Amino acid sequence: MRHPVSRLRTRALAVGLVLAAATLVPSGSAGAADQYEWAALGDSYTAGGFVGDPQPPLGDPSRDGCDRTSDAYPGVVERELAEFPPGKPVHLVNVSCGNATIADIATAKQTPVSPVQPPAEGWPAVDPQTQRAELGDRTDVVTIGVGGNSLPFGGMLLKCLELGASGKSCRDYYTNPPEGEENIQDKLARVQDEYIEMLAQVHQAAPNAKVITIGYPAILPEQSSSCNRLLLTELGSITHADIDWLRDHVLKTLNSTIQRTSSFFGDRYADVYSSSVGHDACQPAGTKWIEGICGDAADYWPAKIPGTLLNCGLINKRITLVHPNAAGHANTAAHVERAIRIALLER
Repeated sequence: MRHPVSRLRTRALAVGLVLAAATLVPSGSAGAADQYEWAALGDSYTAGGFVGDPQPPLGDPSRDGCDRTSDAYPGVVERELAEFPPGKPVHLVNVSCGNATIADIATAKQTPVSPVQPPAEGWPAVDPQTQRAELGDRTDVVTIGVGGNSLPFGGMLLKCLELGASGKSCRDYYTNPPEGEENIQDKLARVQDEYIEMLAQVHQAAPNAKVITIGYPAILPEQSSSCNRLLLTELGSITHADIDWLRDHVLKTLNSTIQRTSSFFGDRYADVYSSSVGHDACQPAGTKWIEGICGDAADYWPAKIPGTLLNCGLINKRITLVHPNAAGHANTAAHVERAIRIALLER
């Protein structure tokens, strides 16, 4: 198997040639005279899901099923950057969408899956996020928080939950999977290739923009023994050995892949993992920045997903599936705000 850095370099050079050819065409200067333009792209860790008020509001005909919320980090950062520098605000276009994959950023239409007041016929597909954000010559900053759903990390967690309940190892399952299932090495290699293609397309769509990629926080504890396997407010029946494997060989590797790929494009990477250690899903309420399988969420968020046996309402909780709470988004916001300020000062 080729070394991941060598593989990355070869792939990045190939797409870089295409990107370089595209950028030979003269383009206008970035930024409107009276404001900076920022586009936030990403998945549910960007959109928010259950943190704050739905955007657009419930009942609004423009709702698209993407579950963006007011207290997710893009909204928090936008409020902090109302004037930067004085008299020149940062204007946010947030097109992040729950369950988005890397492909949904620049190439694929996505069918949203929001469980909140879906229309009878289901949510209509939405265009790739680069199109929805109308990226162009005047885009100053693009932030991107995506990658987990392309493994998919959430699906892997649920599989580990299922296997752990019967005393089986999901590490073994994903290392030597059944026919038709990618092993973990192939999953991570594919994600890297997809991320390279996505960044190339973002740079082509917004040739003057500073691009900031955002990693994932410390979802899992550094010491798996701190998790109580009887509690769905933590990680439920996932074995301690599988928690260690998911942390070290999946989540940290995914973050390293995003960081390494970003560096080849000269993009800034926002590390939110380091600062969130000790605030994982197995910490007590008030300390955790990641809700567990079941957790605290706004009243509009469901306690049960139709077609599944998991019912968090039985313990007076909501379905949160290891996503950041308001404190987690506040932490991410601090890193993203800093990165945007630096990017704009470099313009």
